[in-house]
Amino acid sequence: MAVRTSGLTRRFGKQVAVDTVDLAVPRGAIYGFLGPNGSGKTTTIRMLMGLLAADAGEIEVLGQPMPHAAARVLPRVGALIEGPAFHPYLTGEQNLKRLDVSDATADPATSTERIRGALARVGLTAAARKKYRNYSLGMKQRLGLAAALLQPRELLVLDEPTNGLDPQGTREVRKLVREFATDGMTVLVSSHLLSEIEQVATHVGMMAGGQLVRQGTLDEVLAGGAAEVRITTPDVEQALATLHQLGLAATPAGAAGDTLVAQLGFVAAEDIAKALVGANVRLRGMAVERPDLEDLFVSITGEGFDVLR
Repeated sequence: MAVRTSGLTRRFGKQVAVDTVDLAVPRGAIYGFLGPNGSGKTTTIRMLMGLLAADAGEIEVLGQPMPHAAARVLPRVGALIEGPAFHPYLTGEQNLKRLDVSDATADPATSTERIRGALARVGLTAAARKKYRNYSLGMKQRLGLAAALLQPRELLVLDEPTNGLDPQGTREVRKLVREFATDGMTVLVSSHLLSEIEQVATHVGMMAGGQLVRQGTLDEVLAGGAAEVRITTPDVEQALATLHQLGLAATPAGAAGDTLVAQLGFVAAEDIAKALVGANVRLRGMAVERPDLEDLFVSITGEGFDVLR
């Protein structure tokens, strides 16, 4: 595992911000760490990086215990936590030089080459000598990613990397995340934008109220949601009876009164279609609708993503 925690817990006074969280981030994965703002994601990440002490539990990053092995582990980890912070009066290139000089593990002989490579990697070569204060929000985020890539990394930890970005900036970051994973890095990306993560993640973990409520591959997690079949027919009563014989409880939907919705359960969609046709039910339409990550989150917790804790 690239990241593993067991019983990870952190309190702030009487409030339990992170409650016995067991993370499992496989090597090579794009792990979407999901949940509304205030759900404990950033607190968990800060503990993973040794920036905050845990009250209880164990942490392993790249197979090493944290924070005890921080000196060995952190040079192999790139991180962008709570947004990039740079000197506004310096250029992008100058900011990266200052960071590189302050890194005791960095080789000064390769500094220029590595800085240029990192800027090229995130598409900022043309803006390398532009002052940071003149960067757009998307460029600032990309410079933060470049800073995380000044050294070869095995793990990249990104906390809300698309926060505040316009659609174009969001697409750029999404593309970069895919490229990082293709190059063999494990990427742990925290976000409250589930629809964005669903487009790139191979694995996900869902946080709510400081607890990890669901975790696994993207397909495994989505399979945990109840898929529905939506049937449109003029023969509503006949369709209801047929669905009942299959053990499916259907409910009317739509203003026209010709649509039924039922949870699939363990009955295959093709078997439903066969049974309806066999019962001479005239089908105007039939579709299987599976929940997305946000639908699933709401079904698990009963909460939307406008909830703050």
